[in-house]
Amino acid sequence: MNIINRNFFRILRAGALDENEPLEPMSEFKWNRLFQMIKSQNVSAIALEGIQARRDDENNNIPSELVAELQACVYEAPKTKTQHAHSFEVPSLSNPILDHKLKKIFNNERHSIDTNIDSLRLLGIIIDNVQTILNKGMSLGGVLELGKFLRTRGDKVDFVKIDNWLQALHMRRMAQLQGSILILVFNFEQDEIPFVNNIEPSAGKIILRTVTNLATDTAEEWHFRQGRSGFVRNNSAVLRRNLRRSLRYIAYAPIETTSNFVSNFARSLSEIEE
Repeated sequence: MNIINRNFFRILRAGALDENEPLEPMSEFKWNRLFQMIKSQNVSAIALEGIQARRDDENNNIPSELVAELQACVYEAPKTKTQHAHSFEVPSLSNPILDHKLKKIFNNERHSIDTNIDSLRLLGIIIDNVQTILNKGMSLGGVLELGKFLRTRGDKVDFVKIDNWLQALHMRRMAQLQGSILILVFNFEQDEIPFVNNIEPSAGKIILRTVTNLATDTAEEWHFRQGRSGFVRNNSAVLRRNLRRSLRYIAYAPIETTSNFVSNFARSLSEIEE
């Protein structure tokens, strides 16, 4: 891992997990590159906390104008609502059968005698991350949210229920992939994440590809359009990128990955713009 990536993950660990690791001095060019990664990964608020936590480091030579720019970015960003423990939104899946199972899990657990809301919240984070991964690519912000929850509320979670739910939803490997990233780059121990039985071999490669790719990937770009000649065309580069992403993650959640791709494709056809 190069120095830019090392400092990038140190800043995120400091901001999200309160870890105390000194930064390595870098050139202004490399700090610019790191800040591009922060914005691309949508982790500006976490990174700002990490930078402020490490501001007294002897080796901290981050250009002040970059910090000021990041502060402006964070303060101007819309604030997300904090969800109440008993009223958070139930996530969705593209596959109708799995989505029905997911809704049933939430409904049954909320009305169970031994209701465990923290277990539902953990499942919700994992499923939300799955949707982000399949539609936009691996989300460091989502993985860090999972890590923060495990560190702060993990002792309240019923991991037997989590394992059963993930099995029913065919999401065990996708959850294990997220946990593997926490272990590989965010210094988690495997026993902190009971749903990780084995570290996924491709997790390291996936996360390095994620942080080095500064292109903004959005599902909204994937639209078919009808030209004057009557032929239907679309953004082929985005189509290929979506297909590659689906192929990359199909082994981790084959049913949902396939359904997600087909659903996006069908929705794009139904929204043909003349």
